[in-house]
Amino acid sequence: MSQKETVKVRGLAWICAGVLGLWGAIVALKAVYDLFWGEPEANLYAPQKWAFVTRAEWLRYGGFELAYGAALLALAWYIYRYSRFLPESVQRTVSEPEFKLFE
Repeated sequence: MSQKETVKVRGLAWICAGVLGLWGAIVALKAVYDLFWGEPEANLYAPQKWAFVTRAEWLRYGGFELAYGAALLALAWYIYRYSRFLPESVQRTVSEPEFKLFE
């Protein structure tokens, strides 16, 4: 008698979209903070503010961070939308592993 197992395919896509969306939101919010209110830690140790890292470099870094967060959010949205076409779950037979650790 072969055993069957259920794999929830759509749930796996939702988990992936959730993790990417959460991380993208965190990164995007940090980028907005860096662009408008934040400053680099190098300003704490420099004799003058913006001596080691210029404002232009800091804004370029913040822009990259914002683009990265937006890309993660877009990818999460795409995966979530694509999951509508996936089946809720699939049935498959359980196969014996080829490698047994403690034998």
